[in-house]
Amino acid sequence: MQLYVKKFSDLTGDEVYDILKARHDVFIVEQNCPCEEIDGRDRGAYHVFYRDGDRLVAYLRVLDRGVVFDDVAIGRVLCLDRRKGIGTKLMREGIKVAREKFGADRVVIEAQTYVRSMYDKLGFEQISGEFLDHGIQHIKMKLDLNNA
Repeated sequence: MQLYVKKFSDLTGDEVYDILKARHDVFIVEQNCPCEEIDGRDRGAYHVFYRDGDRLVAYLRVLDRGVVFDDVAIGRVLCLDRRKGIGTKLMREGIKVAREKFGADRVVIEAQTYVRSMYDKLGFEQISGEFLDHGIQHIKMKLDLNNA
């Protein structure tokens, strides 16, 4: 399994296709969530993903301050090989990218509540009540990198 960290302009056509297909398959088809998946935020993001051979295994994107929140954000987190620790490993890499590429001292996420325990273990703290985003329960969470 190989880790990749790329700006949008550095992604190959095949990588863009695989990323968008995985996001579509997970967030729209599997979760039955008709949402605007291509939201105009990918071009300024760092895309962090694992591939196993030519297969995308896990993905997230890191967005700079001011794009979604006042703090650096991580979003579109998905793992196609679940319950193997890959998602946690990927999040650690995403946090590292937030620090190194955007100088983050804090990272904010909107987590689906069913995976909250993974984010808790990484040190994220809940900072909102539950809310629906496209029909799925979420909570806003933050990670203070000065204490991590």
